Amino acid sequence: MSEPVAHWLIPDWPAPVGIKACVTTRAGGVSAAPFDTFNLGDHVDDDPAAVAQNRWKLTSDLHVQPAWLKQVHGTNVVEALPAQVMQADASWSRKPGVACTIMTADCLPALFCNRQGDQVAAAHAGWRGLAAGVLEATVDSFTAAPSEILVWLGPAIGPQAFEVGPEVREAFIATHPEAAEAFVPSANPGKFMADIYQLARLRLAAHGVRAVYGGGLSTYDDERFFSYRRGARTGRFASLVWIADV
Repeated sequence: MSEPVAHWLIPDWPAPVGIKACVTTRAGGVSAAPFDTFNLGDHVDDDPAAVAQNRWKLTSDLHVQPAWLKQVHGTNVVEALPAQVMQADASWSRKPGVACTIMTADCLPALFCNRQGDQVAAAHAGWRGLAAGVLEATVDSFTAAPSEILVWLGPAIGPQAFEVGPEVREAFIATHPEAAEAFVPSANPGKFMADIYQLARLRLAAHGVRAVYGGGLSTYDDERFFSYRRGARTGRFASLVWIADV
C-alpha cells in the first residue's frame, strides 16, 4: 500500500497473516465541500467525476478491486464481485485481491475473517439491518464455525449521539431481551440513547461469535469521518477487508 494510506485507519485486530483491512477518512481526495474531500459515495449528489477519481485513487493505492454494493438496510449477503454492483448489505470473498467494501456515515461497518485466513466479509449495519440480522447472515456466509470467525467493528455513531425512538428499542429486545441494557433514557421524553456497538456484540455473541474487536470510534464526534447526523448533506467513507494477493 502506498503513502496516502497514512490518512486512513488500519484496524487493530489479530487477523491472520494475509488478511488486510482499511477504513478511509475524509482526507486525501478531490471532492468539494460538503463532501470534502475523499467522498466515495456515488448517491449523495457529489460531482460524479470527483467520486470516480476518489474511487480510482482508492483502487490504485490499495492495489485491490473494491466490490461496491447498493446498500438498502437489509440482510442480503452476496459474493463480492468487483465487476457488478449488487443490491445487498454484506458481501464475502475467498478470492485474493477482491475487497469486500462497505460505505457508511454513521451506520456500523463490520469486517469479518476466519482464523484460517481464507475468507473475508464486510457488513453494513444500520439499526434496521442490525435488528433484522445482517451480522448473523454474514456469519452464516462462512464455511467456518462462528467460533472460528473474527469481527472488527468500525467507526459508527456513538452512544452519546445516537438518539432513537421506543420502536427501535422494541425491535431489539423483542428477540434479545438483554438488549435493553444498550438503551439509556434520553433527556428528551420517550427517547433513548442507543449503543450500536453493544447491540452488535450482543447479537454476535448470541450467534456464537466471541472474537469481536474495535468499536468506540464515534463518527458524530470524530471529524475524520463523514456523519449523516452531523450534517445530512455529506459523503461516505469506506471500510474494506480482503485477502492479500501474493
